[in-house]
Amino acid sequence: MFYSKDVFHFCPFCGSNHFVWDGEKSHKCSSCGKKLYTNEVGAVIALIYNNDGELLFTSRKFNPAKGMLDLPGGFIDLGETAEQAVIREVKEELNLEVVNLQFYGSFPNEYTYAGLTYFTIDLAFECDVKTFENLSAKDDVSENCFINPKHINLQEIGLASVRKLVAQLQA
Repeated sequence: MFYSKDVFHFCPFCGSNHFVWDGEKSHKCSSCGKKLYTNEVGAVIALIYNNDGELLFTSRKFNPAKGMLDLPGGFIDLGETAEQAVIREVKEELNLEVVNLQFYGSFPNEYTYAGLTYFTIDLAFECDVKTFENLSAKDDVSENCFINPKHINLQEIGLASVRKLVAQLQA
């Protein structure tokens, strides 16, 4: 597991390399005196099942974990609720309309992109969709498929939080 102390080496305020981890949740710069708190970024995951109890998986179109299995979802935009984010992400990625959703659970994650690690809290929702008639891979999804979660090899899943979630579904 990464920690913020392993990610930040220079002060984002003044550029100094005298940027020291306090051992709990922030860095303090001994040059300018400012503190940077490390908090998790909000993200969402959609659990969408078909009538056969199979879960809708996607394949990642881009890095991180390009080509690996994932579940629909993404980052929560500024000013957006988690519920709004899951509805938007499912529409953007799969062209599906969420008509009902229920909170399932939360899963901490580390999302490394372009050499920077973002610490996320992934909020999973069980979602019902209006119809699968318009299902198509869009946005940052290259493919989609329904798979019984009990038949998934966890090593085929690209993100740690999604692996933990699917492992929980398998238990």
